[in-house]
Amino acid sequence: QVQLVESGGGLVQPGGSLRLSCAASGSIRSINNMGWHRQAPGKQRELVAHITSDNTAAYADSVKGRFTISRDNARNTVYLQMNSLKPEDTAVYYCNAWILDYSAYAKYWGQGTQVTVSS
Repeated sequence: QVQLVESGGGLVQPGGSLRLSCAASGSIRSINNMGWHRQAPGKQRELVAHITSDNTAAYADSVKGRFTISRDNARNTVYLQMNSLKPEDTAVYYCNAWILDYSAYAKYWGQGTQVTVSS
């Protein structure tokens, strides 16, 4: 079975930084796109950033210039460096990845990690 495990969330003051990590484990033959979504209370889940297997990244307009997504293919891990955090960044952050296990690619999700930006 494949699992995605996130870490790095927490409470931070406005203007601060956090780095989220998401490690994939299990029966993995290959990983294609990886990404991060977030969901704030009372709102729909939204895409934050994603990165392809050849390291092409794309970002939501709301985080451009502040967040950076990266990946370490040797560790099957995706990161999200979040700088200049704002209260509106408060949400549960979920990583996801398209993973080839035994026979086909499927999209997997992590359990989510809470990010709270507050003074």
